[in-house]
Amino acid sequence: RDSLAGRISTIETGVFSLTEIGPLHGLETPKPFLPANGLSAIADKAFWTDLREHGRRHADFRTAAFRHYSERGCYPVVHKRKDVDWAELADLLRETVIRRVIQHDLLNGEGRRRDSALLEGLLQLTCRYAGIAPAVSELAEQVGLSLSVPIDGRRVMRYLNLLADTLLVRLVPPLDVRLRKNRGGPKLCLADHALRACWLQEQVPLSPPELTTQAGHLAESVFGSAACTIAGLDVAHLPARGADREVDFVLTVGVQRVPVEIKYQRRIDPHRDTVGLRSFLEKTVNNAAFGVLITQDAAGVLDDPRIVSLPLSTFLLLR
Repeated sequence: RDSLAGRISTIETGVFSLTEIGPLHGLETPKPFLPANGLSAIADKAFWTDLREHGRRHADFRTAAFRHYSERGCYPVVHKRKDVDWAELADLLRETVIRRVIQHDLLNGEGRRRDSALLEGLLQLTCRYAGIAPAVSELAEQVGLSLSVPIDGRRVMRYLNLLADTLLVRLVPPLDVRLRKNRGGPKLCLADHALRACWLQEQVPLSPPELTTQAGHLAESVFGSAACTIAGLDVAHLPARGADREVDFVLTVGVQRVPVEIKYQRRIDPHRDTVGLRSFLEKTVNNAAFGVLITQDAAGVLDDPRIVSLPLSTFLLLR
């Protein structure tokens, strides 16, 4: 018999990128910076410095598109209906995206016995913890308290994976190095920060001057979700372990690793804010030649030749 093993590939269309949002608002839009089949370039430092320069050349577009992205997220309908008030669009996303997935898609067929209340509770916690890697036991305890029933960690992970399969949530696993046990839980990232805004009815802007402290964690969620849409790229996070410093994300291309730190703040401390990156780079076993610092704006340029800094809005020009 003929077999399709090894001959099937999956393509995720995902939500809109900045270069797809721009034309809907009449902006002169550059092409995506990452070429098709250009994954190997991500492990090259020159690629990231060129990306930074690309962002500078298209600064006007980048700023305008990122403002629209910050205000409304990246689901196509919210930009196609740009004249509709956000409150109405939030109701639309809540009913046609979130509730349809939880109450219809995940409960059909073999999923009839799934607990929709647990799915809703975990999605709410994911919105609260977006950009953070809480312990699975903590999630189990909190969702159990809200439902007034005991929930074990294995069931929490099973339901989180269900949400990840719907593409509402991205789960960034801890980096698996040197066969260590107790690796920790996944970092929770939302496919679109607008899901948090409509589900919790609480907007957290990502563009100045309306930034809040919550924007820092949400910026991690945005980066993680965007990185996960790059086909073939392995994305992980490194929790703090003993003498090892925490690293927000580790991108792996083949055997090469690129550590990434998110410092979404107005001022960058060249020493304090790069401790995790420098610690990772100094360990030869990590096989990383350079690191990337994602900042709020283009002002956070560093002197360290091993670290490339660029704004989050510039990184989003990849796609």
